Amino acid sequence: MRVPFSKAYPTQAENDSLPRLQFLLRHNDRTLNLNGLVDSGATVCVLPYRVGIELGYIWDERKATLRLGGSLGVHSAQGVIAHAQIGDFPPVRLVFAWVKTDTVPVILGHTNFFMEFDVCLFRANYEFEITPKAHVN
Repeated sequence: MRVPFSKAYPTQAENDSLPRLQFLLRHNDRTLNLNGLVDSGATVCVLPYRVGIELGYIWDERKATLRLGGSLGVHSAQGVIAHAQIGDFPPVRLVFAWVKTDTVPVILGHTNFFMEFDVCLFRANYEFEITPKAHVN
């Protein structure tokens, strides 16, 4: 599936566009249509606090044990699992670091988005390609 890069704001220049992916994220009986930044430099997938609340997660400081690096290192985080539906591909379970801040976008990182999908960036063409990983039996 080929996806064009997109801008966060309509007034941004095209060269400021980034690989963002629209997908459905489901937890229990709640489903959200999200737009996540596909980030090959991110170690983990990240879910902002408000998105986790909308999906029905309940924040528990006792479970906030994940240590994140970079600018997110000052925020508490805990692990959550949700089901993602991306295009016509079969749904996959994604693990997120649910961060107690809304200053970050939804990020699709190595653990475990890039473990479930192969991604090829075509920066010069402002698009990327995503394919599910090949399952070996």
